Amino acid sequence: MSRPQKKKQSQRTPTNNQSLQRDFSVASIRAVNEGEDNRAFELSFSSEEPCQMWFGPEILDHDPSAVDLSRMESMGVVLFNHDRNKVIGKVTRAWIDGHRGKATIEFDSDDESETVRSKVASGTLKGVSVGYRVTNYESVKEGAKSLDGRFTGPCYIAKKWMPFEISIVSVPADATVGVGRDLHENGFPPLGEDDRPALSYFEGCVTANKNH
Repeated sequence: MSRPQKKKQSQRTPTNNQSLQRDFSVASIRAVNEGEDNRAFELSFSSEEPCQMWFGPEILDHDPSAVDLSRMESMGVVLFNHDRNKVIGKVTRAWIDGHRGKATIEFDSDDESETVRSKVASGTLKGVSVGYRVTNYESVKEGAKSLDGRFTGPCYIAKKWMPFEISIVSVPADATVGVGRDLHENGFPPLGEDDRPALSYFEGCVTANKNH
C-alpha cells in the first residue's frame, strides 16, 4: 500500500515594490522644545534589528546607500495607525544616525491631530511604526554571512528601501502574525495573491547570496 504523498509547502518570499510596515519596539519620542503647545517632536522610526515578517526575518540595511529618504523628506506625512484618512502631521526632516532612521515631525493644529499630539506629549502614546517599500533584497541562507559580512542568515536584507510615512500607533502590531499584511486595507497596494509572490518573480528581483 503506497503512502500518501505529503503536500509540498509553499515557500514564502518577499517581492520588490510592495508596501510594508514595521513597528519600532524601542521608539523614543521627545519634544524638540519644552512647552505645552510644542508641536515638533524628534523620534526614531527604524533600526537594523531583525523583524519577523510573514516571509521570514527581515533586516533593513541602514547604510546611507541603502536608504532612500527623498520621499520622506519631500512629502513625508505622519499618520495615525497607518490610516491615510488620518493625516496628523508632516515630516520636517529625516536622516540616518548610526544604524537608525530618525526624523523630526510636526503635528497639525486640527482637533484630531491635537488629540494625538497631547497623548504623545503626555507619554500615553509611545508606539512608532514606519511604512516603506523595498526594491532590492539580499537573501542569506541559514548559517551564511551576508555579502558585507555584517549579518548571519537566515534573513532577507533590504539593500534598497524607501520609507514614505511614519505612524503614531496606539497598539503596536504583533510581528509574529505577519507585519505589513494590513497595509492594503488602508489604501496601499496589495502584496499579491495570497499575500505572497510567485517564486519566479522573486528570483528575478532578489540579490541571491552565493556565500553558503
